[in-house]
Amino acid sequence: MNSPKVTLVTGGSRGIGKATALLLAERGHRLCINYRQREAEALAVVETIRERGGTAIAIRADISDEQQIIELFTQIDQQLGPITGLVNNAARLFTQATVEQLAANRLHQLFAANISGSILCAREAVKRMSTLHQGLGGAIVNVSSAASRLGSPFEYTDYAASKGAIDTFTRGLSLEVAGAGIRVNAVRPGFIYTEMHAQGGEAGRVDRLGSQLPMGRGGQPIEVAYAIAWLLSDEASYVTGSFIDLAGGR
Repeated sequence: MNSPKVTLVTGGSRGIGKATALLLAERGHRLCINYRQREAEALAVVETIRERGGTAIAIRADISDEQQIIELFTQIDQQLGPITGLVNNAARLFTQATVEQLAANRLHQLFAANISGSILCAREAVKRMSTLHQGLGGAIVNVSSAASRLGSPFEYTDYAASKGAIDTFTRGLSLEVAGAGIRVNAVRPGFIYTEMHAQGGEAGRVDRLGSQLPMGRGGQPIEVAYAIAWLLSDEASYVTGSFIDLAGGR
């Protein structure tokens, strides 16, 4: 009998994280929904999964804080069992700005969450998944962004830079743990209808820019979730160090 898939989705209370968690639950994963502030939304995701017959827990942790990450993984060990999947989805975004307008404090906060947080979550996952440490193996999917390729000038160059770092980390880690039973890949969403755009000060950003894409529209969170779920699945067993762009052709 196969061991259950135990998967952590960081930032799983809304948007791409929520869509991914619900889809993975349908496919038999035992889920940990991580959140930083949105407790009600995270608990609602857990309730939906349980109502559908799945297993899920919600754990608060700010992934920009190393100690909170360590405690998050310890709780997963205790409540769900050995982790086999990690979706590094949580990320910060601040108001649109040019480079001239950026402040050091903003950069420190953004990079701590988007870069350091993802790397540290991967570290804890690798410690547990690695077959070199008697782990079961597993898969990590980093949620990057099309901005890592495009630079997001005049709006989010700092965010784009953080996702560029995630692309490089994805490639490096994939090579480091390929012989330890762990696959590491990334998805790079483009203009997706999520609440994150409102955080940046323009809730209608996807509507403004979506029509300019080759496909003529923005994307939905579930369209990204399908790609993430595939990369975590046994169907992608020979895929590592790879990227799936979900940006409507851009």
